[in-house]
Amino acid sequence: HADTPSYAAAELTWALVMAAMRQLPQQMAALKRGDWQIGVGHTLRGKTLGIYGWGRIGRVVAGYGKAFGMEVLAWARPESIARARAEGWPVAPDKQTFFAACDVLSLHMRLVPATRGIVTADDLSRMKPSALLVNTSRAGLIAPGALVAALRVGCPGMAAVDVYDREPFADARDPLLALDNVVCTPHIGYVTRDEYELHFADIFDQIVAWAAGAPINVINPEALARQGQL
Repeated sequence: HADTPSYAAAELTWALVMAAMRQLPQQMAALKRGDWQIGVGHTLRGKTLGIYGWGRIGRVVAGYGKAFGMEVLAWARPESIARARAEGWPVAPDKQTFFAACDVLSLHMRLVPATRGIVTADDLSRMKPSALLVNTSRAGLIAPGALVAALRVGCPGMAAVDVYDREPFADARDPLLALDNVVCTPHIGYVTRDEYELHFADIFDQIVAWAAGAPINVINPEALARQGQL
């Protein structure tokens, strides 16, 4: 299933979008305290969904946005921008315009040296006070401290986060958990029965193939060739 997107991660991304935009955790907590309708949420239809990073999961999330009547806007590194354009999706003219235009901005990139800290404090400052930033990819994509600082100022006005610099993330005093405008989950993007079944089936198939002398999904086949296994 190497070429299959993680639908579990894509679905969690969309669940976080819905939860944050309608303030579901806050409303639920208020109701349990005996309060009633503590705030006003945001609908999605007609708003702009930004997909930063055009990979398998980003494409799926873009499809969810389109199904909800959102305008989808893509931004990524040059090779990914080319793929988005080739597939007929609108692409922002530049990074600055992208951050300023999005009502919901979702990160979908791998964390590699070239993407570490790719979202800067300046980028976040361009976002609308009503905008939502969603990160179900990797915490390191955002410059250290930039998200908490931006949320305190109010640009963006909200965040939904499933990934952290330190995991397990169990410090209840962390400022990210103390902010009322953040929805946090404990890195559960892949944590579904279906996803585990896919992963373990892949692992089992690879072990069987290795034992049979015919490895599959090999990242560096030249190493096996030197050992006479390919």
